[in-house]
Amino acid sequence: MTHRRSLLLAAAGSLAAPGLRAQGAEWPSRTVRVIVGFPPGGSVDVLTRILAERMQARTGQAWVVENRPGAGGNISAEALARSAPDGHTIAMLPISIYAINRFLYARLPFDPDRDLIPASLVWDFPNVAVVPAQHVPARDIASFVAWAKARPGGISYGSSGVGTTIHLSGALFAARNGIAATHVPFRGAAQTIPAMLAGDIHFATDGLASYMPLIQEGKVRALAITSDRRWSTLPDVPTMAEAGMPDFVIMPWSTWSFPAGTPPRIVARLAELVRELTAGPEMERRAIEVGARWRAITPEETRAFIQSELPRWQEMVRISGARVE
Repeated sequence: MTHRRSLLLAAAGSLAAPGLRAQGAEWPSRTVRVIVGFPPGGSVDVLTRILAERMQARTGQAWVVENRPGAGGNISAEALARSAPDGHTIAMLPISIYAINRFLYARLPFDPDRDLIPASLVWDFPNVAVVPAQHVPARDIASFVAWAKARPGGISYGSSGVGTTIHLSGALFAARNGIAATHVPFRGAAQTIPAMLAGDIHFATDGLASYMPLIQEGKVRALAITSDRRWSTLPDVPTMAEAGMPDFVIMPWSTWSFPAGTPPRIVARLAELVRELTAGPEMERRAIEVGARWRAITPEETRAFIQSELPRWQEMVRISGARVE
């Protein structure tokens, strides 16, 4: 009787196996597509490829990165929202998708709350406040604010586009300090930097990785960093709080996300893999090299974190006056 019952249980288990696999027990079962809303070669693309390589080695399936830049990340998010929710399409979605664009754009081709599932934060990174050494005499935030206020016509500051964290950080900095400032949007740091070195713009709060070589060469001067503590590769540069600007911790972040309808087991498994594969000193070193730090949390913690970020970024969009129709 016991033997017959064991056979029946075994048979039932084999019948259930396909359903279990469909819920993520053996996910992924084929190539995983990872959509990135930024061009190849930048910090976000590099970090995505680093992690995708480790995911591929761990899972035994190919992880293929597909760059779909444009519209503040909206193109990549829309592509994800329209994908099959089977766990084999993921997108690296930045802070703009969940916390900025809903306040910036008059219309979005997706609903971030309804159409997307954030599985985990993956990394965040600081912006650094920089000035061109040959054109701006300031060596700290206080002297820069004094210089900017005394300058006829105020200053100009650069960013990689309207509504980016770089733009919003600059707008917040100017508003907090009562500086007359003109925003000059570029396509990215590759265009901002020459304008800064030529003296056409006077200030930026931009991604650390883009400016680190220029800081080391003395061509631009780092006044402060927007992280909550000093950054290991710039130990002599104060935080904004240390420089006299409390409540100016700005750490743009990114998630790895799925389309709505993806089985929760798969979502949880991706978060587990992110946590496992970003741990250790070697991965920490690789992130620091591109000006970032890994952040791996559960899907539930990620959703709560996103909700906590919304009021702050809504206010920053309001201060900037930016609107995209």
